[in-house]
Amino acid sequence: MTSRPNRRGMDSVAINNSAEAGRTGTGSVQYQLRQYAESTLGKASLHEAVLLPEGESLDEWVACHVVDFYNHINMLFMSISHHCTDETCPKMSAGEGYVYFWRDGVGYKEPTQVPANMYVKLLMKWIDAQLDDTRLFPVELGQPFPANFRSEIAAQILKRMLRVYAHLYWHHYPQVCQVGLATMLNTSFTHFTLFVTKYKLVSDTELQAVKDVIKILA
Repeated sequence: MTSRPNRRGMDSVAINNSAEAGRTGTGSVQYQLRQYAESTLGKASLHEAVLLPEGESLDEWVACHVVDFYNHINMLFMSISHHCTDETCPKMSAGEGYVYFWRDGVGYKEPTQVPANMYVKLLMKWIDAQLDDTRLFPVELGQPFPANFRSEIAAQILKRMLRVYAHLYWHHYPQVCQVGLATMLNTSFTHFTLFVTKYKLVSDTELQAVKDVIKILA
């Protein structure tokens, strides 16, 4: 049976290992991001980039973008993770108005307040498990996606990804600028918001935490 090409560009283990190895060499997170950013500059506008290619499955299109945004967020957060500690960010928040609790139905059966860095680690592990589950993200050609793939599975992942973007903007934007990744963050976030609004994958209520950023970047 023929398989779809692997959607995953770089897994979280590789990203974490490169971050541990150092942040300045050619194997560093910043270097990888800059290389990625440079490769995307000059391409079609992001408004055009979110449009479903002719003949493409919308479920597959969403799945590919989930993986892309997962990789972006993972690398962006790792580049400033040493600034996001239990002391500096004791809760996962976006300013004072939004506090996010973690629940996965397994280790955390009830909404639980955890430090921001722990929230992101739990989130990446949770997303990893779903991406590796071929019942949710099928890899065999002809194998259908679940009926609730866009409305529940992808939507829940993207909603939680948004919270990482929000935390980065509210609490770590100066550090993102210091490592030279502001353009990458802004481009990735603009792409993300255009995509999730185009296909109605994240509610306006969730987007309120970053409405000012969206307005500035529009």
